[in-house]
Formats: sequence, C-alpha cells, structure tokens
Amino acid sequence: MLQRQQAKAILSARQTIVEGAVSMTQMALEQIEEGQDMTFSDDRKIQLINNLLVSIITDKGTQPVINTGDATRPSNS
Repeated sequence: MLQRQQAKAILSARQTIVEGAVSMTQMALEQIEEGQDMTFSDDRKIQLINNLLVSIITDKGTQPVINTGDATRPSNS
C-alpha cells in the first residue's frame, strides 16, 4: 500500500511541475513576442519551447548554449 501512495505522490508532483513549466513557457513566449515586437517562425517557437521546457523540468543542472543561428562561411572564390 505504501508503494502505491508513493507512486501517486510522485505522479502528482510531476504533473504539477509539468503544468507549471508549460504555463511559464507560454507566459515567456507571449511576453517576448508582445514586449519586444518580435515574431518567431514556427521552427524557432518549437526550439524555444523545447529549450524552456527542458531547462525548467529537468532535475539536473543545465548548461547554457548560445545559438548564433545558421552560420555560413563566405566562399573563397
């Protein structure tokens, strides 16, 4: 019986964490788009949402990665 109670408590806690992360991600995206007069392509939105959810939900430390976009090298012609 104790294992079942623990499992329910863990599931409930995870659900709370995910709901909070989704809410925070939605709020962040809305604030960025409205406050900065920015619009994101669907691909950039997906990338941003994924990065925010992973960093909020993970129980391990995250390492920041700076994405400078699609860099192309100039041709030597």
